[in-house]
Amino acid sequence: MVQEIYATVPLRIQDWAPEDRPREKLLRQGASSLTDAELLAVLIGSGTRDTSVVVLAQHILKANGHSLQELAKRSVQELQRFKGIGEAKAVAIVCAMELTRRRAYEPDHKKELVNSSLKAYRLLQPDLTDKSIEEFWVLLLNRANYLIKKIKISSGGTSRTIVDAKFLFRLVLDHQAVSIILAHNHPSGNTTPSTTDIELTKSITKAGKLLDVSVLDHIIFTDRKYFSFSDEGLL
Repeated sequence: MVQEIYATVPLRIQDWAPEDRPREKLLRQGASSLTDAELLAVLIGSGTRDTSVVVLAQHILKANGHSLQELAKRSVQELQRFKGIGEAKAVAIVCAMELTRRRAYEPDHKKELVNSSLKAYRLLQPDLTDKSIEEFWVLLLNRANYLIKKIKISSGGTSRTIVDAKFLFRLVLDHQAVSIILAHNHPSGNTTPSTTDIELTKSITKAGKLLDVSVLDHIIFTDRKYFSFSDEGLL
């Protein structure tokens, strides 16, 4: 009977053997030795009266399909729905996910030659990965196809965003760009261009010709793949 009662009491971190505690394990063996749950537990810092911090971290990961990519999409408000996660802990998790994303796509501070759809896609990964709403971006290029600047033109709902062509070409002229690459994301994960996407591309391409500005491509972005108008012969 005593054993049954003991088995229902959650094991606290301080009850673990020192070599098994996440912080001590990190200091002794390095961060790479920790599981995802243990790393998240160190970040969270503490659990609840009834749940250890590691169990709490495991619960959060399970709720996100054990996917760090899905966890990175969670907002502060969504994370606070987990018992034991207040605003400060939720903010810490969101910031850690954002730092991870920025590190993965950190530029090397040299001029970027944009000579393929893949290069354009990779340039946009820091900006469009994990977005839950549509955003429309433009890459401004010089005569040799080196990146001058990438700029967000607009953002909208989960299925569409409005593009102001006048505003777009004002930016093109202000930065003395010779050519541009259009890009927007599909939060649904579907890369198939809509009728609106096709018509918008034609309209901007036509307007660009009047200003001697070439539209080199239009990239439809998702977290794992993309669609290129240029690669598919639609420009």
